[in-house]
Amino acid sequence: MKTTTLVLAALLLGAAMSAQAHVASNSFLSMRVDRAQVDGTLELAVRDAEIAVGLDSNHDGKVTWGEVRAAQSVLVLYLREHLHLTGSAGQCALQFGAVQINERVDGNYLWQPFTADCHTALRRLTIDYRLLDEEDPSHRGLLTLSAQQVTQTAVLGGARGAQSFDLRHPALWSAFIEYLQAGIWHIWSGIDHLLFLLSLLLPAVLRRRQHRWQAVPHAAPAFLNILKVVTAFTLAHSITLSLAAFDIIRLPTRLTESAIAASIIVGALNNVFPLVTEARWRIAFAFGLLHGFGFAAVLSEMGLPQGARLVSLVAFNLGVEAGQLAVVLAVMPLAYLLRATRLYQRALLPWGSTAIAALAVVWLIQRAAG
Repeated sequence: MKTTTLVLAALLLGAAMSAQAHVASNSFLSMRVDRAQVDGTLELAVRDAEIAVGLDSNHDGKVTWGEVRAAQSVLVLYLREHLHLTGSAGQCALQFGAVQINERVDGNYLWQPFTADCHTALRRLTIDYRLLDEEDPSHRGLLTLSAQQVTQTAVLGGARGAQSFDLRHPALWSAFIEYLQAGIWHIWSGIDHLLFLLSLLLPAVLRRRQHRWQAVPHAAPAFLNILKVVTAFTLAHSITLSLAAFDIIRLPTRLTESAIAASIIVGALNNVFPLVTEARWRIAFAFGLLHGFGFAAVLSEMGLPQGARLVSLVAFNLGVEAGQLAVVLAVMPLAYLLRATRLYQRALLPWGSTAIAALAVVWLIQRAAG
């Protein structure tokens, strides 16, 4: 039991400690192919560029526009070494334009335009993306590739290695796999969604009696509580994700991200000062609608490929569900085993929830203030 306790404590502490890295390390790579020519842009977070090439020349903890301009030649050299495009005639010749700054909700990004001459008309393009492979293995590049009025997307980097794309006949199954992987990757790297779900699931193995938390007597009530919360969250975010993906309803990104942070605060503090106990699924559904808009923001960056919009949307949503289900299966059996201990009822639940709420307050301030 002591080992199990330490494992669960480590999981909760790890989630809390890693929450400061709420924003996934993603770049956004957009390419448009016209015969032998590729026109593209790469958006790389300033924080990631600092890790890769060291933009902060005076080491004061801040990256200025002057430092970015001064480091452009070093940045271009890094990109030439870590990004390669190859066509039927061999490796394409890359040329990089002047770097600019683009503001996103999670911070500033370097906006780097480039062109590539592939010598002969492209029918297939191979992309070898190795940015931050050594510095941050969790980093991924979200690709949008357009050619002959067909748009494809992919997640680049990691163990995938170089990826090849048929520009004339993209496979429907390939789109499904890419969006499924993107959904899984987003839920695992988007710590805010997981902390919201976790804050609602921690009391699922308990029941509130006489103003105190008590362990559920057997597995059935706990399983039912977990099923209600996960189902409500899934149904809610699936609704708004679909509405936003097809441009029926959209919310400003800053508003959505701020509301998601607020939802985590509400869910976590409800464990410390319980107002809603047996109907937490209602909280999951209400705030799950907002989280769906957050998922849609990532999906909009990738785009939905023409001819496979519905398949890609379903695959992305299934990926999100698979990712969150894996977390539930990893955490909740341990929570059930520890449900009757003082450690769980007096420490992990209240103090873990307090830590989650405190982190979410920081996120709320950051996002609301921009």
